[in-house]
This record gives sequence, structure tokens and C-alpha cells, in this order.
Amino acid sequence: MIIIDKTLVSNDVIERKFTCEILSCKGGCCVKGDIGAPLELEEAEKLKKNYKKLKKYISETGFNLLKNNQSFVEDENGELHTPLINDKECAYIKTDKKGIVKCGIENAYNAGEIDFDKPISCQLYPLRVTKLKNYTAVNYHDWEICNAGCVKGENDNIYVFEFLKSALITKFGSDWYEKLLAEKKTNT
Repeated sequence: MIIIDKTLVSNDVIERKFTCEILSCKGGCCVKGDIGAPLELEEAEKLKKNYKKLKKYISETGFNLLKNNQSFVEDENGELHTPLINDKECAYIKTDKKGIVKCGIENAYNAGEIDFDKPISCQLYPLRVTKLKNYTAVNYHDWEICNAGCVKGENDNIYVFEFLKSALITKFGSDWYEKLLAEKKTNT
């Protein structure tokens, strides 16, 4: 376990290799699971305000769910998440002709139609961030749908924290990331 400021970082974050291999998993992390992607309050508010701009980037079923005031859901612990369609896929996705799931939020952002990217929890995946009483935990989520990404990371010799550098800096800042790099150098 690594402690950086007020974060507890599992050793897997600096030891595991990973590069997303969407052609193999086809975006499975957006489809499988028992709850939608975690949202920060600001993200949920932006999604609620801008859902109409996402119409052409998400499925019709997803848009209808958002239109009916379901742009986010709250779990039993008061945490916010993206809504799911039939308890399966995220409402903010669309599947392309090759069967690959695409994030409508990310596509709308890249097209310049909205001024915010997909949720930070999605940008950070397969890392999971959990708020604890006095710390924030950062853990690697080991899930079989990412096996091809682990193989690709090994082949490309890229660690998960390197692959997710931009998202980690967005979430924790560049000073935090530099401290993580220093920990990696110390632990090798």
C-alpha cells in the first residue's frame, strides 16, 4: 500500500500493466456490472442539464430514459451513478456496426457539442476510486473483461498508471502523479 497525501494507493496501480483493448472487450465495462458508473455531483448536474445534446450519440432507449428525468440515479448510500438500461448497459452509450460500445458523452465532447468529458470514474477505469472516512482509496479492479487489456499492456510494456496518466492528473493533480512516479522508482 502506498500513501500519497490523503490517498491510499494499492500496489497493483504501479505494478500491473494495462492498455485498453476495446476491439477485444468491445466496451464491456460500459455494459456489464450491477450499477452504473460513479458520478461526482458536478458531473451529474452537467448531465442533467445537457442530456438533449447527447441524443445523436446514445441509443434511443438511453435517451428516453434520460428524457424521463433519469440522467443519474442515487444508490442506497447516497452515491450518484449513471442509469442503466434494463439493469445492464449504461444509458449513455451507443453500439456501433462492429458491436463496439461507444460513450455518447465522450463522443459529444470530442465533437465540441458539450464542454465536459465522460465521468472521471470512466476515464480512470480499470482503477476504482473509493472515498473512505479520512482517505481516498485507489485500487485496480481485476475483471476478466479487461484480460486482453492486461495482455496488451504487457506486450506494450505500459503500466496502468502510465496509461491513465491524464485521468489521474485530472483527478488528483500533477504533484500527486509525480509522487506516484517517485513511489514507482522507489519500489523497483
